[in-house]
Formats: sequence, structure tokens, C-alpha cells
Amino acid sequence: MELKRVVVTGLGALTPVGNTVEETWESLKAGKSGAGPITHFDASQFKTQFACEVKNFKVADFIDRKEARKMDLYEQYAVVAAMEAMKDANFDMETLDKNRVGVVLGVGIGGMHTFEEECGSWVVNGKELGPKFSPFFIPKMIADIASGQISIMYGLHGPNYTTTSACASSTNAIADAFNLIRLGKANVMVTGGAEGAIFPCGVGGFNAMHALSTRNDSPETASRPFSASRDGFVMAEGSAILILEELEHAKARGAKIYCELAGCGMSADAHHITASHPEGLGAHLVMTSALEDAGMKPEDIDYINVHGTSTPVGDISEVKAIKKLFGEHAYKLNISSTKSMTGHLLGAAGAIEALACCLAVQNDIVPPTINHEEGDNDENIDYNLNFTFNKAQQRTINAALSNTFGFGGHNACCILKKYKG
Repeated sequence: MELKRVVVTGLGALTPVGNTVEETWESLKAGKSGAGPITHFDASQFKTQFACEVKNFKVADFIDRKEARKMDLYEQYAVVAAMEAMKDANFDMETLDKNRVGVVLGVGIGGMHTFEEECGSWVVNGKELGPKFSPFFIPKMIADIASGQISIMYGLHGPNYTTTSACASSTNAIADAFNLIRLGKANVMVTGGAEGAIFPCGVGGFNAMHALSTRNDSPETASRPFSASRDGFVMAEGSAILILEELEHAKARGAKIYCELAGCGMSADAHHITASHPEGLGAHLVMTSALEDAGMKPEDIDYINVHGTSTPVGDISEVKAIKKLFGEHAYKLNISSTKSMTGHLLGAAGAIEALACCLAVQNDIVPPTINHEEGDNDENIDYNLNFTFNKAQQRTINAALSNTFGFGGHNACCILKKYKG
């Protein structure tokens, strides 16, 4: 069976550095941090009091208030990003075969805000009132509902579900959507991810694990991948959506093509519930798998958007994996972590980073890894590699690889390349 080719024909983004794709991309090129004091709740008693929040978002500008009240924040983000992506793809909705258009999203946590609100309503001013739940509690909370909301909005009857693999969730979603099209199960897939967990349980839980940066005096410089002074990731929220389309279907309707999705890889560390393998074995395997899937060689890659969360152990193991797989070519690559700007969108991380790779390939611009200071070097990291520190770099990018690794040892990556007919 000959596999079909898959291209990206639409993009949508609602992120800590921009409420549209254009705003997000301009911020990434400029090295703009999305971090600041938490506004979603009073974080004064928490070890970490900052995050990368979506800013100036008014759901009523996009969704009817009555309908929006039935959605958790992460759902709202997903729906709004999907609206931008669908508009960007410019389908003729009257002739589109909606039976062959599906939705696969990645969500790491789901409706944490709704869960907190509903369970917190039991106790008011210290007095337990007993169970009292909204009829929308379960539909708002469950992690699959955002993909359902998008399919309902557009009447899409194709494959519809959600993947959950912690911080690899939305890359796994992209891989599934990719394979559904390649195998002829769908013509178009709406894919990506969403997250909205910057609330007490989310921040408190990650604080208890010592996973978050506590650089409260300088939030905008807290996410500093590959610097010796890194002390944890910066929690983030938002959504990014990609429209994947079978090539001949896209050509037949004269679609704008951003790039081609060439291949995807998946692996497991099988090592620890939260820590990556110290030698990067799973990371090496997942990148190897993606290259094999794409029919490409290591030297075909020009840019890697790394997982690069700014954690002491994770950054080191990823560098080891890159050096092992790419050998001497590793020194010809550009490497960058856009998490230095967006923060870590958890289950939505892979989606925003795949979107960044897509735009990097289209525009031949590598977004930077910000917040690296001269002399702030970790002896375990090879600084002869080009981490694209602090300033975007122009170069020809024929192919980019995006890495995502999640708690539980889940690894997923995808390769996007220039579309050449």
C-alpha cells in the first residue's frame, strides 16, 4: 500500500506570547518572554508565583457566552485556536466532505480548573455544605471534550478523540492524525493540543515535585534551557492547532501549503515516572524512529526544536541523545527551545512547537533560546553546539524536527520539511 503524503494547510494559535499565529511568530522571532506574575488566582502562598499565561483573552469575542460557560478554559483555548486554523485553511464548507474530516487533540491534564471549582464549592467559609455539582461538571472536565466541541462546531464526522501522554500528548495527536491521513482513513485532520492548568492544584502539584522554577524576582528570565542556573520549567497555557491534509486533496482545492509533515516517531524511556533516561536512550530512539518513518538521514535535518524544558536533568539527557544520533552533523544544526519564551504548555507543548517548526521551515528563520547569559555554562553540556542563544538566526531550513518528552517516559517527535511538489 502506498502511503499518502500529508501537508499543513492551516494554523491557529492562542499562546502566552500571542493570541494569533502572526502575533506568536513575531514574538518568537523577537525573543519575547511570555512569563509574568500569575493572575488566575492569588499565588502569594506558593513557592512559584509566576507563569506564562494567555493575555487579554476575552472568550465572548469568539464564542457565545452561554456556550462558553459550558466549557473549561482549556476547551475555550482549543476552540478559539481551531477557529483561526479552520479560517486559515479556507475550506469551502459547502463542498467539504465532512465525513472524511476528523479531530485528534492532545491534552495532558484537561479540565483541572473545573475540577477545582466544583470540588471547592463543597466548602464555603470553612463550612462544609455537602456535594453540589453542576450538570456540566463532567462534560467540562473530561480531557476528550475539546475535540468533541470542535467536531460539533464544524459538523466533522471523521475520527475524533484525544491523546494523553503528559507533555508528549499533542505530538502523539499529530502523529495519529498524520497516520490516519497516510492510511487513507481521512482527507483532513484538525490536530494539535490545548492546556489550561495554571490554577492552585496545577501549580501546587508541580511545586511539590520541585519541577517549577522559583525565580519569582525575575519571571521573564526564569525559563533558561541549557544554562547552568536553570532551576525548573515555567508553567504555561494555551493552544495550537494544525490542519493536516492529504496532498492531492489540498492541491485539488488550491490550498495554501505551509510545509509537509514527513514523519513521526514514538518511544518510551521505560526508566522513571518523571525523570528522563540519564543517557537519553528514549530520546535517541524516538528521533531515530521519526527519521526512519520519514525516509530521511540525520544530515537531512537543519533545525531541532528541542524539548528543552529548563530542568537540570532533562536538558542534559536530550543533548546526549542529539550528539549520539547526529554525530558531527550535530555541530551543523541549529537547536533551540521555544519554551524559553512560551514556557511549558504541558500537553499542548508539542503543538505550539510543531507550529514553530512549520513557520521556521517556511520562513528560514530559527527562533532563539533566550535567557542565556555569558559564562552561565553547565559542564555537562557541549556549548560547541549551536543553541541559537538569545537571537533568532536566518538559515535555510529544509527540515525541522520537534521533540517532546512526557512524564511516564513518553517520547514523541515529528519532522516537518519544505513542500517541493
